[in-house]
Amino acid sequence: MFDKPPGLSSNDALQRVKRLFHARKVGHTGSLDLLATGLLPLCFGEATKLSGFLLNANKRYLATVKLGVSTTTGDAEGDITRAVTPPAFELETLHEVLASFTGRLQQTPPMHSAIKHQGRRLYELAHQGITVARSPRTVVIHALRLLRYGDDGVDIAVECSKGTYIRTLAEDIGERLGCGAHVRVLQRVGVGPFDIDAALDFETLQRLAQEGMEALTRSLLDIDSVLFAEPHIALSRDAAYYLCRGQAVVVPHAPTHGLVRLYDHRMHFLGVGQVLDDGRIAPRRLLRR
Repeated sequence: MFDKPPGLSSNDALQRVKRLFHARKVGHTGSLDLLATGLLPLCFGEATKLSGFLLNANKRYLATVKLGVSTTTGDAEGDITRAVTPPAFELETLHEVLASFTGRLQQTPPMHSAIKHQGRRLYELAHQGITVARSPRTVVIHALRLLRYGDDGVDIAVECSKGTYIRTLAEDIGERLGCGAHVRVLQRVGVGPFDIDAALDFETLQRLAQEGMEALTRSLLDIDSVLFAEPHIALSRDAAYYLCRGQAVVVPHAPTHGLVRLYDHRMHFLGVGQVLDDGRIAPRRLLRR
């Protein structure tokens, strides 16, 4: 788990860590803006096969939202497009507005995002002054809490589905309050089962690298930790044989739905399985043995 600093793109962060580990194959599990800091899970080698499960996982953020100031990008990097002195809101009003954004909602991706339009990133078009139509997307805000309200804005905690733009959420909150807003500080503090407390910054990784590759490797989590929230199944020798060849297998007392972590009879991690409607376990994503 990597703790990304501000001012560094997710890909640049990945490349720095990749060089440190002398790794051949590394992938991250969801970009963070340049301004944003926090949890950036990185997958090495065979673990990249499981990165999609973290891409689809819920995310948790802490954000400081500046009320009364709107920008071209929805964050502190953009040019100011509107600046007013916001009224003094009652806490009850702020709680009610935040509550109105929980649940399923439609969110239009910002122009300054990495989504592609006709093969080009939206932010590339935005930098050229080009604006294109974007289709709204359904996202889910599982929880949205007010942590602090002060002269410099509000601090909020957000738990949301993949694809949620906190910048857009901040802008929408500002519009609902009638004063505009943008994200001033953003930190991702959770991805699926992982928390920022488990993340290491680059300076820590460098110190471990000076101790040797063994110390650096010890900082990595087990590959099956990506799915610790899912139940596990230990397969018999025969069941593991057939499943690893792409066949669904019958497993006594298996879960009745969802994903499962698969292990062989020696408790070696095999990958991820899917419970079928008939109760059999089918391979979903297997690791190379």
